[in-house]
Amino acid sequence: MTFGAKTSGSDDLKAIISAISTLVEEATFTATAEGISFRGMDPSHVALIDISWPNSAFEKYECDNEIKFGVRIDEFSKLIKRADKKDSIEISISEQNMLLVTVGKNKKYKMRLIESSATDTPLPKIPYDSKISLSSSKFDKILGDVQVVSDYLTIQTSDSKADFSGKGDSGEVTIDLDKSEEDIEEISSKEDSVGTYSLEYLNPVVKAVGANAGFITCEFSSAKPLRIEFKVANIGRIHFYLAPRVES
Repeated sequence: MTFGAKTSGSDDLKAIISAISTLVEEATFTATAEGISFRGMDPSHVALIDISWPNSAFEKYECDNEIKFGVRIDEFSKLIKRADKKDSIEISISEQNMLLVTVGKNKKYKMRLIESSATDTPLPKIPYDSKISLSSSKFDKILGDVQVVSDYLTIQTSDSKADFSGKGDSGEVTIDLDKSEEDIEEISSKEDSVGTYSLEYLNPVVKAVGANAGFITCEFSSAKPLRIEFKVANIGRIHFYLAPRVES
C-alpha cells in the first residue's frame, strides 16, 4: 500500500479541517488514485458536508489502493495549525498505522489513527428551485447582520429577486439583494421559494471555508434542505447541506 499527499501551502487543508470540525469530532477520509474525499453528518443529522479534493490539487500525490483512515479532528487540527501560510503539508501512513504529518521542511509529527467509523451517507436528492451566487465575504456579512436579531436565517426568492431576513425577540431585519450588485453573480428561481435555516450551523462553516472561497452558491426549495457550494480554487468540491427549520 502506497499513499502520500503533499500540499503546496497550508490554507486549503486548514479550511477543509476547520469546516469538518464544525460538524464532527472524528472523521474518516477515503483516499483513492483520484484524490481524497470526506462525507459526514453532525450527530443530530441536521447538517452534512461533502468534500472531494482531486489529486491534481496536490503538489505530489500517490495512492495505489483505496484506503480509509480515521482521525480525531481536534488533534489533526492542532498539527495543521502549526503550519505557516507558505508551508507545505505532507501526509502519509506508516506501517505501524500512524499518520505521518510533515509540516514545512523540518517538523515531523506522528499521530495515532482511530478505527474508521464511516457509514455510507447518501447525498440528498432534491430538485432545487432557487439559486443565489454571491461572494463569500458578502454572505458572511449578511449572516452577521441577521445574527444581531435572530438565530435563524430566512431566504426568500421571487423571479430574479432575493432577500435574507431574520427575526427574534429583539426585532427583525431584511436584506434585499439586487442582481446588479458586483458581489452578486446570479439570482434565479424556477418558482418562488422560502426556507429558514439555523445560523448555529451556517455561521461556523462559512467562517471556516469562506476566506478561501471566492464565491458561494446557495440552492434551495421551499421547506427543503439548503445546499451551499464553496468555490475554492485548489479544492474540487465542498458542498454543505443544511436541513430547514421545522416550525413546531
